[in-house]
Amino acid sequence: MKRKALGKGLRSLIREAPPTQPPARQEAGTESLTRLDIDRIVPNQAQPRKDFDETELQELAHSVSRDGVLQPVVVRPIDGDHYELIAGERRWRAAQAAGLMRVPAVIMEVSDDRMLELALIENIQRADLNPIEEATAYQTLMHDLGLTQDELAERVSKSRATIANFVRLLNLPLEVQHYVKSGELNAGHAKALAGITRADLQLELAKEIVRRNLNVRDAERLVAAARKSGSAKPAARVAKAPDPNLIAAAEKLQTAVGTKVKIIQSGKKGGGRIELHAYSSEELDRLYNLVLGAANQPI
Repeated sequence: MKRKALGKGLRSLIREAPPTQPPARQEAGTESLTRLDIDRIVPNQAQPRKDFDETELQELAHSVSRDGVLQPVVVRPIDGDHYELIAGERRWRAAQAAGLMRVPAVIMEVSDDRMLELALIENIQRADLNPIEEATAYQTLMHDLGLTQDELAERVSKSRATIANFVRLLNLPLEVQHYVKSGELNAGHAKALAGITRADLQLELAKEIVRRNLNVRDAERLVAAARKSGSAKPAARVAKAPDPNLIAAAEKLQTAVGTKVKIIQSGKKGGGRIELHAYSSEELDRLYNLVLGAANQPI
């Protein structure tokens, strides 16, 4: 399992901090490294990550049982002798599952707003969130901290367009959001669906994409077609009207050879084929000799 340095997701927050100390730590206030009883730590209610993969947690728990918790969790003190998680809930959960009594922890003195900001940005920059969780995190940061999309984009080192595209996902129907959370649709699928204004059509398209297991490019084509037709179902191809000249030619040949004739035109150069229908071996011999005799006649 690839190890990540403590605070990697937080270092970009304060760009004016002196280089001699980690910027996020200095700005956050006083801090200390210690070991804490697991039952004295409580999860952060503002944690943007809501879904934890049980298989991944079990794998991490096995690793923790073998090697211990190699990267400290980050907490802040709350009422009494308890601490609230800022970062590292997966490690804390895995340590519980592994039966550990204590975990290494960095204790930071931060305000409620700063704690929320650190928790959200840490998750966003570690890419631990599904697209809906990430969109919710962006929306929460903007709402609770009074940030504009431009200001948030600067904080998390993303483009403003990226922030806007993620936040738009929260306008999708809840059932479509569930497909995204479960991984049946990815961020590219969801972005394409967000370009449709009708909620019923968004859901219809989402189901069609999942049913047909479409990649993003094919999903974008489906959405573009649905925007024109108003339906998720592919439009039926309209049969091309037969050429009256070909019909007349086929009827003339049919009279000449005495059997059903079909002329099929194909290709850009106007080529095609002529089909003569024989309903018995004798009929086939007759048509063969007829065509062969005609071929031997001088033109």
